[in-house]
Amino acid sequence: MIRRPSPLPRRYRILSNAVQAPLFGLATIGFGSLSIASSFLDREGRLQHRIARIWAKTTMGVSLSPVTVIGEENLRRASVAVYACNHTSYMDTPVLFSSLPFQFRILAKQQLWKVPFIGWHLNRSGQIPVDSTTQRSSITSLSAGVRALKSGMPLVVFPEGGRTMTGHPQAFLSGAAYLALRAQVPLVPMALVDVYGLLPIHTTQFHPRPVKLVVGEPIATEGHTTRELDALNKRLREEVCRLYYKHGGMPKPVAAPAELPAAATQPTPLEPTR
Repeated sequence: MIRRPSPLPRRYRILSNAVQAPLFGLATIGFGSLSIASSFLDREGRLQHRIARIWAKTTMGVSLSPVTVIGEENLRRASVAVYACNHTSYMDTPVLFSSLPFQFRILAKQQLWKVPFIGWHLNRSGQIPVDSTTQRSSITSLSAGVRALKSGMPLVVFPEGGRTMTGHPQAFLSGAAYLALRAQVPLVPMALVDVYGLLPIHTTQFHPRPVKLVVGEPIATEGHTTRELDALNKRLREEVCRLYYKHGGMPKPVAAPAELPAAATQPTPLEPTR
């Protein structure tokens, strides 16, 4: 773990404000425009996904933060799965797109579909909108995710629903576990390590460092039912936390963060792009 100084040294602030942030913005606008244009030629989204991977590799290069994948062999154990990981930073998405060696879809907050440019890209690239205003709308949104999985498309979900304020994994809602159980596909725990220090929530300046994507062994769901939802969700969180602390995400707290409140254990999906 590389500690992020507060405030950042002047050289990092100048580098971020004068070079990295402008280049990141230009890359996002440029590749985003190219992605939207390409969607009219490829409705399956394969070309858009390739463009997204180039964007992700470019932006990780701009951030001066090389990515190491640990447990890469676990990404190839199932052709279709739900991949679930902790949510630490806006840079989580570039890390995942640059590292996962296959096409996938993400579950994203429905409100993002109303944002110009971002919403157009999400819609044209086939990402799955999530409406978590009520339990009924959440289950409806998850049904689209189940259909995608059954059609052979892997999904990526951030079960925390938002970026951590402290760097430690938060409580998990059960959307990822619900999707895996309903589609009867493996649930793969993953941990993003040191991405929090690169660009934490409520910051706009990069603190370059090597980052890791740690992939755990798939958790089988075949033959299990949604009656085991809570147990599977708990197991998922425990495994993500184990991977995170084992590989130096942060010093493990003496007292574990609070478990998910009972009122939040319904299968509500979480937005991975927040």
